[in-house]
Amino acid sequence: MKKNKPKFKQIIDAAVEVIAENGYHSSQVSKIAKKAGVADGTIYLYFKNKEDILVSLFQEKMGQFIEKIEQETTSKQSAEQKLLTLIQTHFEQLAADHHLAIVTQLELRQSNKELRQKINYVLKRYLNVIDQIVEEGVEEELFRSGLDRRLVRQMIFGTMDETVTNWVMKEQRYNIEEQAKEVHSLIVNGLARHDK
Repeated sequence: MKKNKPKFKQIIDAAVEVIAENGYHSSQVSKIAKKAGVADGTIYLYFKNKEDILVSLFQEKMGQFIEKIEQETTSKQSAEQKLLTLIQTHFEQLAADHHLAIVTQLELRQSNKELRQKINYVLKRYLNVIDQIVEEGVEEELFRSGLDRRLVRQMIFGTMDETVTNWVMKEQRYNIEEQAKEVHSLIVNGLARHDK
């Protein structure tokens, strides 16, 4: 498995930086190799091409990202707490790595359909976490029943995603973590039972 090879992480981390600074299309494999401190040929022992680097980068980084979100949310009791933790952890992780934030919010939005499908596949696990929280919220009567779960999931993920994209576009000049509580409040109120 290529993940266990010693230089895999080195190349992935270098790719995040190079792609964030130069944009995906201007990031030659040679630039990534130079940043990683490896020969150009070494990259091809791990990755088929530049697109493979981008997809692997997303799988690797998003895998760690989702793992952290799963750990953090599982330790909370109520759906309301879990949702707040999900939003906070999402914002915190991207605030902690501004290069990664640029790559996930801007550079991964490629128009290539095959690439999008691979990215969506990785996101499935994250969307499952959101689905579980919504399910619990309905059971706990925090959220109203009869919600279109697919739409709710898109709305929650889309709201967080757009909030981070806006922050990246504004060159991360403000503290995005401070917006977590307000985003949480807007979502909870939007999904709340009206008779409560």
